[in-house]
Amino acid sequence: MYLTRKFVSRRAVLRGAGAGIALPLLDAMIPAQTPLRKTAGNPTPRLSCIEMVHGAAGSTQVGGREHYWSPQQAGANFELSYTLEPLAPFREYLTIITNTDARSAETQMPAEAGADHFRSSAAFLTAAHARQGPEIGNGTSIDQIYAQRRGGDTRLPSLPLCIENIGLNGSCGFNYSCVYADTICWASPTEPIAMAVNPRTVFETLFGTAKNSVLDGAAPDAARLSGSIGPSDRARLDAHLTEIRAVERRIQATETANAKLVARARPGAPLGVPESWEEHVRLMFDLQVIAFAAEITRVSALKMSRDTSNRVFEASGVKIPFHTLSHHIEDPALIAEFAKLNRYHVGMLPYFLEKLRTTADGDGNLLDHSLILYGSPMGDSNTHNHRRLPMLIAGHACGALKGNLHYVGSDGTPHGNTLLTILKKLDVEMESVGDSNGTIAI
Repeated sequence: MYLTRKFVSRRAVLRGAGAGIALPLLDAMIPAQTPLRKTAGNPTPRLSCIEMVHGAAGSTQVGGREHYWSPQQAGANFELSYTLEPLAPFREYLTIITNTDARSAETQMPAEAGADHFRSSAAFLTAAHARQGPEIGNGTSIDQIYAQRRGGDTRLPSLPLCIENIGLNGSCGFNYSCVYADTICWASPTEPIAMAVNPRTVFETLFGTAKNSVLDGAAPDAARLSGSIGPSDRARLDAHLTEIRAVERRIQATETANAKLVARARPGAPLGVPESWEEHVRLMFDLQVIAFAAEITRVSALKMSRDTSNRVFEASGVKIPFHTLSHHIEDPALIAEFAKLNRYHVGMLPYFLEKLRTTADGDGNLLDHSLILYGSPMGDSNTHNHRRLPMLIAGHACGALKGNLHYVGSDGTPHGNTLLTILKKLDVEMESVGDSNGTIAI
């Protein structure tokens, strides 16, 4: 059989007026008997970092005894805790990390007392102590370290997203800049990166703009490509374009519905922001999956809420506003309600993980080839402490993580050790991250 060396470029784009549709990995991009075939099964891992603020019920003394977050057993033979039960279908991909501390987010001098909300998010991906005063200062976040090392050949180094933001300048309290509450991404200690809240903005960043649909102008290119590739590639291309169109339609439907509202739950929010928190999160997850599949970027971050948010998550069955409930005054009944809300938030992850698992990528799927960090840099929200952080990792990171593991740190283990370990699992060598003093055995 004659084997041609002609193939579709991994960076091929379907062009249209104002639009550019990057493609997923196709068999036609990795022809046989070429060096490229040998590397096709060894893709570069994707990294997604997801923060849910305000700690967890399992980080309280009561919640610890009840094992709301932390499984009772360490190692592989653990039973999922109440909060983590929604992740049961992904057990083989789960690495649960408990008993680590973000001491870098704690008060270091009397003038900083009471400002944990600002230092908390700042420390999530940096393990550094946020500077108080008019001049901002933090650390470089691990998503940006990875983007700087592994994002040079992608169109977007990273994709920073959020569900709520303040969007204010100056001080937001305790002489801390508002920027600490608005982002978890830092390109350097003095360069915070703005996070996009509007799905429309994110979609146009990924694919460009068009009057009706970005796929309209790209249709001729898509038809030509479809006619020159095999059946499996054609099915994968059709699924990719169908997913893009489905997300585009949902954004359009959101904008149409919001334009008709007299009053909105979030006054001033862009038209592309859904009234439903759940739909907003799902859209942001979908956009990350599409971006990862086409390697528009390999790095994303999602801030699912902001400190002091008093949103009521009605679908959770919890009627008490979020921030109010997080200050549960150590009441066991209120802590149990907070655990219910934590479980609901964790319950959003399976949507994302299943999309990753069912998206083919080289010799596996995107969840095989990703590392997803989820957690909070706060522990017991009632006391604003940063001990016993609720953290987990999902994904196999191209074989660097086995999953099905509950790791329990020794008392005083710095959160920075988790971040340093993540970078090493992604094949990025660093001596330290923030206050790290070593790695963790995952």
